[in-house]
Amino acid sequence: MTSAPARGRTDESKGAFVREMFASIAPRYDLANRVLTGGLDERWRRRAIRLLAAPHGGRILDCCCGTGDLVFGLTRSDPTLDVTGVDFCRPMLDRAQSRAARARRDGIHFTEGDVMAMSFASDTFDGATMGFSLRNVVDLDAALREIRRVLRPGARFVSLDVSKAPNRLYKRCFDLYFYGLVPLVGGIVGGSRAAYSYLPNSLTHHPNAPELRERFTRAGFARADYLALMGGAIAIHYGTKE
Repeated sequence: MTSAPARGRTDESKGAFVREMFASIAPRYDLANRVLTGGLDERWRRRAIRLLAAPHGGRILDCCCGTGDLVFGLTRSDPTLDVTGVDFCRPMLDRAQSRAARARRDGIHFTEGDVMAMSFASDTFDGATMGFSLRNVVDLDAALREIRRVLRPGARFVSLDVSKAPNRLYKRCFDLYFYGLVPLVGGIVGGSRAAYSYLPNSLTHHPNAPELRERFTRAGFARADYLALMGGAIAIHYGTKE
C-alpha cells in the first residue's frame, strides 16, 4: 500500500483505500498520536469539547471515531452524556470497544457505519464531533450535510483537524514536521510509513480554514467559524443547525 495511488481513485476505491490504511495502523494508532504531537492532541480535543458545549445529559455523536479518543474525552467532561461513536474501519472500532470494556463507563456506544450515509434518524443528536478525519472523507460536502441531518435544531458540530497555517514562515516549519518527520516517526512507532505518508498528504487538497468555514455554511450550518491553534496549523471548525 502506498499513498500515491490514492489520487485519482474513484470514490468507492478511495474509501476502501482509507479503510484499509487505518486498519493497518489501528494497533499502534493511539501511541503514535501521543508521540507525534507530544501529547498536545489531548489538549486540542479538550478545546474542541469545550466548544461543543454539549447539554447536560445530551446525546452526542462522534463521527469517524477511530479508537474513541473524543468519545472518552466527552464522557470524562460530563459523565451524563450518552455518546455514540461511528466509524467504517472495523479494527479501529475493535480497539475502541476494548477501551470501553476496560473503562467500564456507561453511556458509550460504538457502531460501524459510513459518515456520508448514516443509519440514524434525522434530528437525533444534541451535538456532534469529529477529530482529525474530515480531510479523509471521500466527499466532504456530503459528509457535512449528513452530519447536519442527524443533528437536532440548535445542536452544534465541531471538527478538529490539521490545517494550513496562514503565516508563511510558520507554515514552512510545520510542513517540515508534517511532511518530513511524521512519515518517519509514524512509520517507526505506528508501524506503517506508507500510512503516515498518506495522512499528511491528505491535507494537500483539503480546504484552508476560511474555505472550510464556507463549506460549513454551504452545507447549511449557521454561525460557522473556526478557532485557530498552533499558528493556524490546527483548526477547530464549528457550526450550528438551526
